[in-house]
Amino acid sequence: MDPSVLGTRLASSAIAPLLKKLFAAPPPGAGLVERPVRLSAWVSFRGERRTLSDAQVGKLATHLVREAVDSPGERPFPADEEAAVADALARTLLALGDLDMDDVQAVRLGHRELARALYTGATEAGHGLAPDHHLSADAALFLASALEWACLHVLQFFTQRSTFVARTLVAQSRDQAEIIARLDALITRAPRPDARHASFERRYRDHVAAKHGKLTIYGIDLTSTPGTWPLDVAYLSLTSTEQTDPPPRTGPDPDPTRHFRGPLPADQVLATRSRVLLRGVAGSGKTTLVQWLAVSATRVAPDGPLGHLHDLVPFVLPLRTLTRHGERLPEPRLFLTAAGSPLAGAQPEGWADHVLTAGRGLVLVDGIDEVPEAERARTRAWLGDLLTAYPDNRWLVTSRPSAVRENWLAADGFAELTLSPMNPADVAAFVRRWHAAARHDADDTARALLDGYERQLLTAVAGKPDLGRLATNPLMCALICALHRDRRGYLPHGRKELYEAALAMLLSRRDRERDVLTTAGQELRQEPQTQLLQRLAYWLIRNGRTELVRERAEAIVGEALPAVPEAAALGDARTVFDHLLLRSGLLLEPSPGAVTFVHRTFQDYLGARRAVEEWDIGLLIGHAADDQWEDVIRMAVAHARPRERAEILDGLLSAGDAAPPGRERSRIHLLAAACLEQATELDPAVRDRIGERVNALIPPPDQEAARKLAAVGPLVLDLLPAPGETDEEVSRMAIITASHVDSEAAIPYLAGHADAASLDLRSQLVWSWHRFDTHRYAEEVVARLDPEELYFSVQSEAELLVLGELGGRPWVQIRTAGITPSAVAAYVERHRPTRVVLDAARGDHCVPWDVIRSLSGREELCLALLHTPLSPEEWRGLAGTPRLTQLMVSLTELDTLPEGCVFQDLTWLIVHGPASEEPLDVSEFPAYFPRLTHLGVNTTEGGETPLRGLDALPDTIEVIHY
Repeated sequence: MDPSVLGTRLASSAIAPLLKKLFAAPPPGAGLVERPVRLSAWVSFRGERRTLSDAQVGKLATHLVREAVDSPGERPFPADEEAAVADALARTLLALGDLDMDDVQAVRLGHRELARALYTGATEAGHGLAPDHHLSADAALFLASALEWACLHVLQFFTQRSTFVARTLVAQSRDQAEIIARLDALITRAPRPDARHASFERRYRDHVAAKHGKLTIYGIDLTSTPGTWPLDVAYLSLTSTEQTDPPPRTGPDPDPTRHFRGPLPADQVLATRSRVLLRGVAGSGKTTLVQWLAVSATRVAPDGPLGHLHDLVPFVLPLRTLTRHGERLPEPRLFLTAAGSPLAGAQPEGWADHVLTAGRGLVLVDGIDEVPEAERARTRAWLGDLLTAYPDNRWLVTSRPSAVRENWLAADGFAELTLSPMNPADVAAFVRRWHAAARHDADDTARALLDGYERQLLTAVAGKPDLGRLATNPLMCALICALHRDRRGYLPHGRKELYEAALAMLLSRRDRERDVLTTAGQELRQEPQTQLLQRLAYWLIRNGRTELVRERAEAIVGEALPAVPEAAALGDARTVFDHLLLRSGLLLEPSPGAVTFVHRTFQDYLGARRAVEEWDIGLLIGHAADDQWEDVIRMAVAHARPRERAEILDGLLSAGDAAPPGRERSRIHLLAAACLEQATELDPAVRDRIGERVNALIPPPDQEAARKLAAVGPLVLDLLPAPGETDEEVSRMAIITASHVDSEAAIPYLAGHADAASLDLRSQLVWSWHRFDTHRYAEEVVARLDPEELYFSVQSEAELLVLGELGGRPWVQIRTAGITPSAVAAYVERHRPTRVVLDAARGDHCVPWDVIRSLSGREELCLALLHTPLSPEEWRGLAGTPRLTQLMVSLTELDTLPEGCVFQDLTWLIVHGPASEEPLDVSEFPAYFPRLTHLGVNTTEGGETPLRGLDALPDTIEVIHY
């Protein structure tokens, strides 16, 4: 019943005077005191001006209810509940005496919010029991309507008081003065730009959108169709993950502490974080994402999915360009100059400083891994200085996974995320999009062929595991699509064969397919081009660069021309280099005078071939621990002949053995194991020696070692212990390793553990769901897990939907950032879980009230609210949440727990945070948590957090230190 409908039942002229009795008559004047008078001082049933007793308030409520029931029309609720409704209304109205606000604040709040505040207050006064907890649905609905209707009259009464207008004017004056002061401070901090700034910014945005708004799709330009496409057409949405592994357990634990951060759409990484270090393997789409964010910032709507980028000014800073000559990294006024922007000369004085000072910058620093290792500390210092000077902007830094250590930027508040490999659904979407682009402007015959190729390739990537292992990122998918069409349905199987085929396509067939001739009508064959390109690639690798100046490139080509007469026949070094730049499809000129390969993977592949031809084995082994040389060494093993291959691998083993125990030694030995995938023929004795080193690493001793071991790739799956052959802890480490292998090939291995009885193993399998194809993993792994005491963690609506298709599960853990309240409500209503964990512990920074309200109240509720600031009002709201049995919060938030806030159903309380010099006083916990049985304390720094008042805790509470 809407309050307006209820109002037609009750005559306002008769009822309004009754409600006025709730308040004592105020004195005249504007109410100007040092602190505004709260409502509790004016209610007539409390304080010195008490004129109504609680019983009289009850009679008033009874009269209101009786008037509504006796009025014409259908009875709003059963007759036997009339007294209960009147009592509930009286309890709720009495909560006026506990509201911490004045009349002006109440009017601003509005009648509906005031009614909600009274309802919450009455629930708290009832020790967690809502005033309508014993009412039927019809009676509860009437109570809500009557309360809102009463609040309308209460607010009307406030506005008619003699002091209200004056108090309102005073409050408005104070608010205006505060706003003016804040605006003055803002203007002082960020002076208003002149017209030149605005004009240049519009021009700069247009330039960024045009420059970065196109994406190269490999192989499309083999015919008359263009090779670049609008970014918004060709862009494939990427996914990132951020995982936190659970702490070790002691004692019984229903695992509410275990949670994930992610998966998250990669273009949303800056939505809730202002600073992100994003890792991704070669070809995973880091630079494409940088382009997408830069272009989006120039045109995104404020209310769209990327609204957090609205009005930001993008600065794209490719480190390979900024460090081309080893020069000092630029300050903001030189950003455009260093990046080679043609608008650098038109930039108004102070424009970049103004943008960054105002916090309107989107700073995209691309390619930490493309900075020589010796210069990364300098790059770190440069970033630190920028962050100190301009802290309020959004920052994205990209890197290959192993280029910098974990938490490299954590001290500056950077979250660390990793671009996920493409799952089968992503690959299928990419294949369709690639072929759609290829069909653009093609004739009917070509379109029909492309339709057939698309269907054939979709079938192949879904059914061939070896092909699926290659199609893990956008670059490899593009090459596969291009080669599949170029070879009319035939595809190479291994990585080396794929690159060889790609080079043949780009260097040899590309110009022939497009009927393009070289200078003087001559055609340069593939091998001479390869010889020159690999010299350029090897120079870049040896010098730790991914970009060089044109003059140096021409000099390298000139030095090689006497040995490559077929290329020398085209002309001098400049002419030959121009041919390579324009015709090879492998080189780019990102800015005038700069040269780079279209992708780092081609540089590594060609450089490795040159290293083998030069037989620089000492140089290769000397860089075994350098992340920039990892792919070079692996490709060198692929290029080498069997005896040469054995020598390289023996050298790796010796280098690993000589390295000090720890990360470097393990890394080199694992690199040798990873090279086995490229070793089609190898001395068995060498293979055995590698196996000995690998056996020392497998099984991994801890979670960090398990994740590092996964970097070896699918090969490691054959080295892990078979399911059921080892103890529980070894099996758990093996599952962690397999779940981090970037390939669907890990699913069969993980499925082998699905029948495990151990809760730890089953939990680990559930947490790995998000890394693989949702449906396949659900069918092969999730569906087989014993649900006994197991939380089925879901991080997306797709996973929640699939879990529902499996019939639902009794315990479910929901990552609230990725799932809407309506989806949660639909799942709960249909499958009736007995326990629900809402995990808002990372990245949300707010209580998920919408999701909490979507629950039915029949299930047990567990909440994870780490790093979520809680106000006293939110604490009270949580205390009144039905069937809240488990709660995880940060240590510091317990300081805001208000007195008198009682959690009637809570049995588990887990607190997280750094060890503090001030001990945590737990002596009062039984008053706040009368049913508490377990108190878990986890410190981020390790060790036990000091606790004070343990002696005051009853023996029924078990204290657990993580």
